[in-house]
Amino acid sequence: MPRRLHRRTRLLALLLACCMPFALAQDATDDRPIEQRMTQSEFEAAGLHKLSPDELAQLNAWLRGTIRIETEAAAAAAAKKVEDDNRGFFHFGSEEPIAARLAGRFEGFGRGRTYLLDNGQQWKQVDTQRLDGVKLDSPKVTIKPGVFGNVWFLQVEGYNTRTKVERVK
Repeated sequence: MPRRLHRRTRLLALLLACCMPFALAQDATDDRPIEQRMTQSEFEAAGLHKLSPDELAQLNAWLRGTIRIETEAAAAAAAKKVEDDNRGFFHFGSEEPIAARLAGRFEGFGRGRTYLLDNGQQWKQVDTQRLDGVKLDSPKVTIKPGVFGNVWFLQVEGYNTRTKVERVK
């Protein structure tokens, strides 16, 4: 059951990443002038009724440009966050290596061990690779994607041995 929950969470994140720019862009394409977006009392309370038609046109042009720029920036930031939060799941997100530190003590590789990174990601070893006799506090690690499929390899700085891992959180 927990495995199914993770899949649903990942699929939801992917769906949100795909739909977010369209949802944000919907408001940016609203070309109604400010006097049609506000109620008459809001328009007057803001003092906008005092503007000349030319000043009001300038304000509307500025608002359209600002809304478009802010919407594009928000969509890009949302897509980047989803990508960063989901790296390692289904090859979703960037293919760049992940550089971090292990949170806590590292005592070698062993099948089924879980490695918590200082960035909050959690990875589980899925192969039988061993690295015995190593005891390090918060070592630097690199997790690189493999060439084929959704395969990732964790390597501890200072050691040539690497192990196959999968992201669990």
